Order: sequence, then structure tokens, then C-alpha cells
Amino acid sequence: LKNKYNIYMDKVDVKKLKQQKLKQVLQKRREDFRVVVENDNLCLYRDESKCIRCGRCKDACSSDAGVFDSFDREKSKNICIGCGKCVSACPTGALLEKSGYRQVLEALNDYDKTLVVSVAPAVRVAIAEEFGFNSGIYDEGRLISALRMIGFDYVFDVTFGADLTVMEEATELVKRLTLKNKPLPQFTSCCPAWVNYVEIYRPDLIANLSTTKSPISMQGAIIKTFFAKEKNFKPENIVHVTVAPCIAKKSEINRDNISGSAKYWKNESLKDVDYVITTRELAHIIKKLNIPYGTLPNGEFDKLFSHGSGSGIIFGSSGGVTEATLREAYYLLNGEEAPANLLTLKKLRSVDGIKEDVVDLGETKIRVAICNGLKAAKQLLEELNKKQKEFDFIEIMTCESGCVGGPGQPKSQNPDTNQKRAAALYHNDEESKIRSAQNTPDIQNVYSKFLGMPLSKMSKMLLHTTYNDNSKKFILKENKKWN
Repeated sequence: LKNKYNIYMDKVDVKKLKQQKLKQVLQKRREDFRVVVENDNLCLYRDESKCIRCGRCKDACSSDAGVFDSFDREKSKNICIGCGKCVSACPTGALLEKSGYRQVLEALNDYDKTLVVSVAPAVRVAIAEEFGFNSGIYDEGRLISALRMIGFDYVFDVTFGADLTVMEEATELVKRLTLKNKPLPQFTSCCPAWVNYVEIYRPDLIANLSTTKSPISMQGAIIKTFFAKEKNFKPENIVHVTVAPCIAKKSEINRDNISGSAKYWKNESLKDVDYVITTRELAHIIKKLNIPYGTLPNGEFDKLFSHGSGSGIIFGSSGGVTEATLREAYYLLNGEEAPANLLTLKKLRSVDGIKEDVVDLGETKIRVAICNGLKAAKQLLEELNKKQKEFDFIEIMTCESGCVGGPGQPKSQNPDTNQKRAAALYHNDEESKIRSAQNTPDIQNVYSKFLGMPLSKMSKMLLHTTYNDNSKKFILKENKKWN
């Protein structure tokens, strides 16, 4: 054995071996104070040349998201819910969204494809900041023109998808309230980072999650089914890109059971949304192509999904989903339009972490709560666990201020920036001729011609989804196990 050992050591570069061991130790210590980004992470990317090892990403992941210190890192793969708290906290830009703009530019060069882009409302109140304009500008017209100059064949408004979400989610809520066949409270499901959190940390709440997909996923399903049929396009020849303020959407579009068009056409290769790029990525493309954004004329969305209601527009702000859903729920319960007092629920528009109210819907009074960020959500969940409070409907967004404060938005040092963006959405809602989803002509058209009605067999196939208990994929620390 001694001879074998000596022969082995003669062949091994001892100095190199020690260096490798030291490198492994240092690597482990380094990763103890910063967020670990796995190669297969669909949301995040780290530029090592910019990382200064400051630890702010870990602090944000620990305190705001509650993820970093929640699992046994020696025994489990690293958890990432895609909330992007670390991206927002990074002072050097070392942490970024996983780039998708290169694939989009490549797709634009395929002239055999029909290029479709959908733009979220939160994007249009932030994009101008990337070109030196003040925050809070509702910059729809120039944004549309820029997208056409990039090369997209059709430019659609995600407000249409938000209105679809309102129709389905409000119907689901009323059904839960009246039939009492499913548990309350009903939690919103349009924030993919929140959905990821539930599947890992609170699988006991899966039955409470609304089964409605997010607006971009709903819109994608309709584009590759109804729109494709109306235009006589082959769905596999449509490339659908969504511009969003969120990085978790990059993983959402790859979830199991998310592609309605794949079920409809019986083609597993189809995706409702092929690529998601952030507001910042879109600005990068515009600059890369030398498009003179500031001098562009105002363009208009394409007609099939040209505009949604004011309800769909305020989806991008914390509390907006709740307001929009209550407007529709009132109509479903009473058979008449929501009164003026339901069109502006100021108590739900504050910047508080947790916002609560009891709203009179005529037939019933509904107890609602809005969690402005994941830290607030965890606080409310603790109160629910202890039976200290009861609600019928709870909206949760992992980003403070809602989607307008998403990690894919232009970064700002001004603490009022997100409020200005949200105010621009609310102002646009007030100026809208149509305030409720059921009155939108495009929504009426798609239901009468294609979907039938909310929660119909077709609606459930295209616009609803299921969730998975992923808690067993990760080894959580004992004090982080909720069940």
C-alpha cells in the first residue's frame, strides 16, 4: 500500500492539488454570502466581472424573499423563485435577467415566420426612462412605433389578456363565494414568483390559488388559437414575444400545463409565448438598432386585440388586480355595472405592505387583502395560520408597488418612481371609456366567437392551469417548513 501511495504521489502535482482544494473551499465560502445562480436558471444571470462580493443580493434574498436561508444548501439544489429581489439590490449590475433579446433578434430574421409582440401596461409607463424622459410617462404611441421598426408584424396590448384574466378570475371567485365548493380565500395567481413560492413553501395553499393563468399566458393561448384561425396562420409559424417588467415570466412560459395552444392543436412543441424580454432588454434592442425613440410618431395597436379596459390597465399596480376583479364580480352578482364608488378604491391604493378592506358588492360583502411584496405576504400568511384574520380574496405580488416595480424595469434611485408609474396607470383607467372587462369589444368578440363563456370547457383548456407540490424537491430547514 505504501509503495502504491508513493507511486500515486509521484504522478500527482501536489501543489496543483492543494490549489484545487483551496479553490473549492474559497468557492464555498464565497457562495455563502451571495445568491447562487445555477446554469439552468431561466430567470437570472451573473456577470462575474462585475460582482464585488458585497452580499446585498443575499440580504435581499434572505430578508425580502425569505429564500436564501430557508433550505439546507449542503443537501439541496439552490432554490430560486424568480422574484428578482437580488437583481434590484445589486449595485453594479452583476445580476441581470437571463438574456432573451438575442433569440428575438434571430427570430426577426426568419421571414417565414409571423412575428407577434404583446406589451404589458407596466412597460409603457417605464420604457421612456431608458431614453432620458421622466418617470410616470404613459408612453404607448412611441413604444408601438419602435416595435414596428424593430420588425414585428403585429403589436398587441396585454391589457386584452388582463381583461381575460378578470373575466375568468372573477367568475371563479363568485363561484367559490356562492357554491362554497372550493376553499377561501382565493389567492391571485398572475404573479409567477408568488406561484413558485406557494408550490415550494406552501403547497397546502395550492387549492386556494386561482386556476387562471397570468395575462401574458392567456393572451398567448388566444394568439396561437383564435387569432391564428382568424388570420388562417399556422400556429407553428407564429413567433410570439412578450415584453414584461418581470423576470419570473421567463420561467413561467416553460411551466408544465401552461400551453393551452399545445392542447388545442394537439402539438406538444407549441408554446403560447415563445420568448419573454424585459423592459430593459427592449430598450437595449431599440438602442442597438439605432432607432430614434424620442422622435418617433405615435403608433396604434393592431385591431384584433387593440385595447382593453381600464380594469386591465391597472393590473400593473399593487391592488389593481383586486379592483378589477371586484368590478366584474359586482356585475356577475347583481347583473348591472359597478357603481362609481367601486371604480376607485383608494384604501387599496396605498403604499402599505398589507392593505385590507371590506367591500360591499350588493349581494354580499367581501373581505379583501393586498400584499405589497413578498415580505408582507409572509406576514399575512402567519396571521392566517394563527386564525387571527379571515379573507375571501387575497392579491399577492412579490414586487413592491406591483409589476411597475418589477426587476426588469429601468432602475431608479428615486423612491417615488414606482408610485409615479402606478399613478400613470390609474390616470389612464380614469380616462378610459370602458372601465370594466365585460364591456370590452375584443373580449365580447372572443367569447361569442370562440370561448363561449368564462369557465367553459374551451376557457378551462386555454386559460386555466394546474399547480404542483414542489416542496419535496428541496430540503428545507425545519423552522421553514409550514406544513
